[in-house]
Amino acid sequence: MTAEQFSVWAPGRDRVRLVTGDQRHEMTRDERGWWHVEVPGVSPAVDYAFLLDDDGTEYPDPRSRWQPAGVHGPSRRYDHAGFEWTDQAWTGRALAGSVLYELHIGTYTEQGTFDAAVERLDHLVELGVDLVEVLPVNAFDGVEGWGYDGVLWGAVHDPYGGPDGFKRFVDACHARGLGVVLDVVYNHLGPSGAYLDKFGPYFAGETIWGPTLNLDGPDSDEVRRYVVDNALSWFRDFHVDGLRLDAVHALRDTRATHLLEQLSAEVDALSAALGRPLSLVAESDLNDPKHTTPRESGGYGLTAQWTDDLHHALHVAVTGEVTGYYTDFGQPGALEKVLRNAFFHTGTWSSFRKRTHGRPLDTRTASGHRYLIYLQNHDQIGNRATGDRLTATVSPDRVLAAAALVFTSPYTPMVFMGEEWAASTPWQFFASFPDEQLAEAVRTGRRKEFAEHGWGESEVPDPMSPDTVAASRLRWSELAEPVHRKVFETYKALIALRRAEPQLSDPRLSELVVESGEGWVVLHRGTLRVAVNLSASEIALPIAATRTLLAAEGAQVGTDTVVLPADTFAVVAVA
Repeated sequence: MTAEQFSVWAPGRDRVRLVTGDQRHEMTRDERGWWHVEVPGVSPAVDYAFLLDDDGTEYPDPRSRWQPAGVHGPSRRYDHAGFEWTDQAWTGRALAGSVLYELHIGTYTEQGTFDAAVERLDHLVELGVDLVEVLPVNAFDGVEGWGYDGVLWGAVHDPYGGPDGFKRFVDACHARGLGVVLDVVYNHLGPSGAYLDKFGPYFAGETIWGPTLNLDGPDSDEVRRYVVDNALSWFRDFHVDGLRLDAVHALRDTRATHLLEQLSAEVDALSAALGRPLSLVAESDLNDPKHTTPRESGGYGLTAQWTDDLHHALHVAVTGEVTGYYTDFGQPGALEKVLRNAFFHTGTWSSFRKRTHGRPLDTRTASGHRYLIYLQNHDQIGNRATGDRLTATVSPDRVLAAAALVFTSPYTPMVFMGEEWAASTPWQFFASFPDEQLAEAVRTGRRKEFAEHGWGESEVPDPMSPDTVAASRLRWSELAEPVHRKVFETYKALIALRRAEPQLSDPRLSELVVESGEGWVVLHRGTLRVAVNLSASEIALPIAATRTLLAAEGAQVGTDTVVLPADTFAVVAVA
């Protein structure tokens, strides 16, 4: 037993007490609104909570590191120094030149834990990816969920394995040469267990997802510190190599120095101290190059951003679906434009938004590695009514043809778990809120949302049903089946080719040439040509090939012509 120091920021409170077991300890306030107390004779791993004024409710620590009893229970002290890392030789993994793999711990394996996921890491090594992007692991209410309803950002979800479990996962990734990117959510908090406003002026309004943070109002300095310190902790204490920042367009900040710029500067400083590259990847709906423009040039200095326009154009080319936000991407030449420029909407009219949208990217200076491209991801599958993957409606061959564009483009490719073998399992929206009223509200809201788009109530899976979670878990046995194995081997070959041929990972957009026609695309990558047919008819392209690097079954490469049957591709060298 030792003396333990406890602190909490609660600037508007007149009295704060620490609760440890059946003991109450009066805390002392300093001039910045922080309350402190030193408690002798308690375990370093003691459970604790706070009493605010005469509320009578025991609240968990906003900066909790561990919530073994859930988000409504007491916090537990956790010593980061107590974990024995084995990755001392790890020098990091830069984003440039890498291939990412996005996975959700709860459905990646049947067990849904970090330790079970470790048992499947060798599959990713065989596939050839470089960075594992993990959906949020912060504490949320319930056992099952996507993770975007987190409320205690520094506490790792205990059903996954808690903080030690996540560290074992990161350590095991590094042992295999895999970097780790963690998805974090700073734009809102979940609907259950968000007690921050009980302590201080953390909240400043609402988004469509939940309360948003006070980043620029009175007493916002400590709120911003709350965000930045959380991000730095993932890098420093959990050894992650990157953070994917969820929906940064929903971060409301009118300060001269935006939160993203502040975060970028502090992460760069930590990177220098740790001696390894640290990446920040934004998800943004703004089509604004400012996010990845260096700070010295007036930007935020983030490493990269997701590029939904690239996804949308590919999705339309593969499926023909042109409803909702896909409408504009059915225009002739849309895929070619996005392949050249990363963005489709560049200050141009967006029919979905009913306004102009975006800003042009300067392809003379922009690096393609700063823009992530994907055929599928958790949002673009899971936010469909039934969570259906591409191969639920189109052939695996067509998906492979589109994948050839993803892996040979100047952009950073990302794969969603199971995509690499055309998994038959959907990935559906699910949660497990114990509060029945909240659960019913989520269930009803989901069905109402899709009813407006013509889906019947019975067609939309119940997000609160354990069956929905079970249906979304990968079935690893499929890898042994010939059709699925063929897809896997092709994905593996495409990734290996990207690594073997530097021209295919060259991120310079100024060097890219794109040709396209009705259902076909040809990328010029130095002396290589990537020819893809996404139409239902055979095409013959006048390409004088000197050798074939990789080609789909049925593709015919001649000395002056490449013939591609429907849904095939070929990567060839030219003189």
